[in-house]
Amino acid sequence: MASRNNVLINRNVSSSNPSLIKYGMMLASIVLICIFLPRQARFQYEYEKGKVWMHEDLIAPYDFAILKTQAELDADKEQILGSVYPIYDNNERMLADQTDRLMAELDNKWNSSGLPDAEMSRYSLLATKILSHVYNRGIIALTSKFLQGGENYTFTLLTNNVAAQKNTADVYTRESAMGYVNSLIDGEKDLEAKDWLKGLVDNYIQPNYIYNERLTDQLVSDALSNISTTRGMVQRGELIIANGSTINNVAFQKLESLRRAYEEESRIGGNKSVVLLGHFLIVSLVISLLMVFLHLFRKDIFANNRLLSLILLVVTVMMLVLSWAIRLKLPSIYFIPFCIVPIIMRVLFDTRMALNIHLLMTLVAGFFVPNSFEFVYLQITAGMVSIYSIKTLSKREQFLISAAKILATYLVAYMGITLVRDGSLKDIGYVDFIPFIVSVLLTLLAYPLIYAFERMFGLTSDVTLMELINTNSSILRELSYKAPGTFQHSLQVANLAEAAIFKIGGDALLVRAGALYHDIGKIQNPQFFIENQTKGYNPHEGLTPEQSAQIIIAHVAKGIEIARKHQLPETITNFIRTHHGTTRVDYFYQIYVNNNPDKLVDESEFRYPGPIPFSKETAVLMMADSVEAASRSIKEPNAQNISELVDKIIDGKLKQGQIRNSNITLQEIETVREIFKNMLMSIYHVRVDYDINKEQKELLRR
Repeated sequence: MASRNNVLINRNVSSSNPSLIKYGMMLASIVLICIFLPRQARFQYEYEKGKVWMHEDLIAPYDFAILKTQAELDADKEQILGSVYPIYDNNERMLADQTDRLMAELDNKWNSSGLPDAEMSRYSLLATKILSHVYNRGIIALTSKFLQGGENYTFTLLTNNVAAQKNTADVYTRESAMGYVNSLIDGEKDLEAKDWLKGLVDNYIQPNYIYNERLTDQLVSDALSNISTTRGMVQRGELIIANGSTINNVAFQKLESLRRAYEEESRIGGNKSVVLLGHFLIVSLVISLLMVFLHLFRKDIFANNRLLSLILLVVTVMMLVLSWAIRLKLPSIYFIPFCIVPIIMRVLFDTRMALNIHLLMTLVAGFFVPNSFEFVYLQITAGMVSIYSIKTLSKREQFLISAAKILATYLVAYMGITLVRDGSLKDIGYVDFIPFIVSVLLTLLAYPLIYAFERMFGLTSDVTLMELINTNSSILRELSYKAPGTFQHSLQVANLAEAAIFKIGGDALLVRAGALYHDIGKIQNPQFFIENQTKGYNPHEGLTPEQSAQIIIAHVAKGIEIARKHQLPETITNFIRTHHGTTRVDYFYQIYVNNNPDKLVDESEFRYPGPIPFSKETAVLMMADSVEAASRSIKEPNAQNISELVDKIIDGKLKQGQIRNSNITLQEIETVREIFKNMLMSIYHVRVDYDINKEQKELLRR
């Protein structure tokens, strides 16, 4: 990946912004991070339950209260809630209102009931008696959240602002009230229309004890607010924990209480300007170390302000997200997808860059999160796994595989820390893993972010290259249809260059993509190139040497034009631009010289415009392109002929200075020679034989 960025970056170094902008971006990043980080002094000791206290004896510097544990607070809360009774309002108007409505309905329906008028008073009296009894005893609508302790619960009844405690077992529900009504009516032996009366009364049995949610919630809130969060005091000068002692539950709670008291004291009375200065020094050191790393090991990126701004943007945004999470007091800091940064850096740049940035960011974050050692350990291990898991990105599903590996790392590391800290896994529940799962799911956002950064900053990731090397892409389909010989040549060049660059240590995926597209300019006028010609027809006949040379040379410019039209990455366009360097079309040049011995020759008309290759990948492609083209002209292929041909081509490139700007060593060039020779002996193909010599065929194809 590093070499791929070199291909793009080296072309832009000269156009980078002045150093003032570079250091301005650094300062802006530092200031933004410092502004948003929590401005609070930090407790100087790190500790974990179950570990040995390695510091000096800790003496209480002042009086402070011992905070209760969460388990103790939960127990107090449960006790308080058990002592608070729900409040119900007694609707005293319910009996009179329902009785009046029932009597009115009875008068209206009596004539249609078929009962004698003499019985009306009896039915009316019985119905009134029933309503009076059930409403005086009380009808309640039970509230489910108070039934957790059993079928009944105690409640407070408000009658004219007078409170009285009752139990639901002593009052009716609507169902139990109707049970009483039915049994009472059934007990009247000579009552003729029992079912008619039951149906009539049923409509007027409604709860008159109404749950008052507002007053109940207020009562619960008042009770909870009175829960004490502390138990006991530690006096100034008292020994909190001695050196070499194990941090048990009691000592751990005292340490937590001292830390909270210290941070609260600093927040109220501390000098925030001094804290801000400390933040500035810490963040400045980290950003400076990042710049030093780039200056020493990635000068190409350090010199390019556009790519430097990308790195600082990603780092700054992640630190701002962390600050936002701390300020919002998220239930767990592990909801933050910290591994998204190393993944983006790895895909867009390289492993070394990703690991360096992740380590520096994690160190800064450790100053501001609780349980900083645990946080740093978890994030470093997960970040390393995220980087290693996409060392070679060849399939899209590797993002999912990487996410699964990151999650597994989090879970294993978290369980290990818990075992060391608590000596047991009994306190771990499924809910403890939710932050890690959410974090890993959010990490998958790296995929669209990588695409966005590619577009914004002109980078090319492995994901994009995987799409480009698909031979079903529109450009390659057009090339295979219009210039099939060139397409086959490009495939062979891709195989040669990829094998060579893989062996010497370069970006094999980039080279393969560059090789497939390096000759797309031949889509226009394909018949002028020998690999696309049919035997017996040569369109160069009738053209002057200058015209033929210009047509051959023009395929580079046309290739660049096609690449830009289809929005190919600049890294791919660089292969098109450099695969012939500044070499000369010698075949047509020699014809011109022979035909015009008395004229001065303008070599620029017969020479490619360049530039020459400026990376290991573009240099290997140039050699593979020339070697593959020349190999098709061998009449008697054998090991000696192939070896001599490869040596001649590569030595020629070296002699012409075409590879002088590439970061490739002579040792690596020797390795490339051997790979080309071995592969050509196994994948050799004979070219169409024209009535010209081998050197002329090679020059004509170029």
